[in-house]
Amino acid sequence: MRETSGRLLALLGLLQTPRTWPAADLAARLGVGERTVRKDVERLKALDYPIDTFRGPRGGYRLGHQGKLPPLLLDDDEAVAIAVGLQAVTAVRGIEESSALALAKLEHVLPSRLRRRVRALHDSTSTGPADTATNVAAPPVDPALLTELAVAVRDSTGIRFVYRDDEHVEAEPYRLVSWQQRWYVVARERRTREWRTYRADWLRLKVPGGARFTPDPLPGGDYTAFVLREVAFTGWAVHARIEVDAPAEEVLARINPTVGVVETVDEHRSVLVTGGDSLEMVAVWIGMLGLGFHVTEPPELVDHVRTLAARYAGALPTR
Repeated sequence: MRETSGRLLALLGLLQTPRTWPAADLAARLGVGERTVRKDVERLKALDYPIDTFRGPRGGYRLGHQGKLPPLLLDDDEAVAIAVGLQAVTAVRGIEESSALALAKLEHVLPSRLRRRVRALHDSTSTGPADTATNVAAPPVDPALLTELAVAVRDSTGIRFVYRDDEHVEAEPYRLVSWQQRWYVVARERRTREWRTYRADWLRLKVPGGARFTPDPLPGGDYTAFVLREVAFTGWAVHARIEVDAPAEEVLARINPTVGVVETVDEHRSVLVTGGDSLEMVAVWIGMLGLGFHVTEPPELVDHVRTLAARYAGALPTR
């Protein structure tokens, strides 16, 4: 039989699982009788641990959400998984310091054996750039802004904000979507009732917010797909329409669906509506198609491709 202190910690570890535990199940896991389980639960309650008791045939015990938090109880794999996640997000702009502090706190509360494993992982790991798909630095993540948006989504509360420094918007938020180191909020514009995608780092919330609303979800409910589709048209810093010397089916077979939208012109030509964070990245993407293409807009991209053409031509050996 376990010593009382060790048994109490084991009991807390079981109760952290989000379910209601019958006394018989807890007794079997701990190798004690149900009477001992009941006494141990009372000991934990006396220490201000929020344990809820449910009576009846489906009754049992469950750790509540209010009151004093229990100590962090993790097995080896869980501790390493959390450490890996925290190590990865130390490269995300805006939460680097918070991630490092959380990792330090994790190490502090772990048993010495697990602490050594986590420290070894930390000391042996380097974290590369969080966003290597572009030559433009990822925007900082503002945890306070994301929290406010998440609460508004949860509570079906309207938001008021200035978008890209000049557009004043009042909208009903439905979902936050994270993609390519950027955060987006899918919302319905209150006046026009249009569904739109807004980049979180391009908006500034206004106080007070909007009124409560009755949710009327996006048809189909696929908010992530909606964001990817909308970003192809409105979410990039640079937008372009590229005429491609190939049918739409062939272009679609060569691109990631998140890169853009392909429109059919005829059986031999199509138009790729795409964009990126910079002219350089758009030029890279269309060059990787491996197909003939023609750039007519925007003018800045036309100039950039012309410069690249001259640069590549100058790199070739003279005959």
